[in-house]
Amino acid sequence: MSPAIGGTSQGAVRAPAGDFILETESLGRDFAGFSAVDRVSLQIRRGSIHALIGPNGAGKTTFFNLLTKFLQPSRGRITFNGKDITDIPPAKVARMGMVRSFQVSAIFPSLSVLQNVRVALQRKEGASLQFWQSRSRLSRLDEQAMELLSRVRLQQMAGRRAGDIAYGQKRALELATTIALEPELVLLDEPTQGMSYEDIDHVIELVKETARGRTVVMVEHNMKVVAGISDRITVLARGSVLAEGNYAEVSGNAQVIEAYMGRPKTRIRRGGEAAS
Repeated sequence: MSPAIGGTSQGAVRAPAGDFILETESLGRDFAGFSAVDRVSLQIRRGSIHALIGPNGAGKTTFFNLLTKFLQPSRGRITFNGKDITDIPPAKVARMGMVRSFQVSAIFPSLSVLQNVRVALQRKEGASLQFWQSRSRLSRLDEQAMELLSRVRLQQMAGRRAGDIAYGQKRALELATTIALEPELVLLDEPTQGMSYEDIDHVIELVKETARGRTVVMVEHNMKVVAGISDRITVLARGSVLAEGNYAEVSGNAQVIEAYMGRPKTRIRRGGEAAS
């Protein structure tokens, strides 16, 4: 494996632990003798937007599932806020302040848009199973929910059945419910998956909104999104870190270009296409 650009995978000097909210050390996952993720050491700086990219089969999804505890690593360690969470189940990690989204929108389709956000607010308060509450308390939660819907431009959809709104709006709703939980760290799995070209700029603004006051890690295939909002990018290839740095560094790296395009003298433009 080639040295990472400014990364930590090959013995680079690690910054003080307090600067980082999430770290992995020699993380690996095997499936029937095949290493889908191999010795990945990563540091996520607190308050940043950190993108994970790579060609098909690079191990992004497996690594993301390891971070979010939906898969148990075969080896290595994961630390969140200085605490070893390697063997902690995902529900407990979520309560610690690390929340993920999915490629498929995870909402309650039969509830209204407002009710979806209210459920998330109830969960944050530890009242998710208390369905019979006073009108005054529900009204207070409704006010908070409307504020969140306004932040993702869904206030006009509050009364609509969530299953009836457009796909892009469902993803925005999912981000609103994520913000409602007030996590320290949000992990976004392909936030632009299935979205039309016209929705991409809106997604960029939504991710920026999600990142306000917190840290975001995202797996993303759209280079426009990655280039537009990422503070740092880690490139995975064949389960290992190929390169790490800002967009200019990774997009001009010959090994990254070859991994994506198979042509070592081609640069990746911000729109995701190749340029000689």
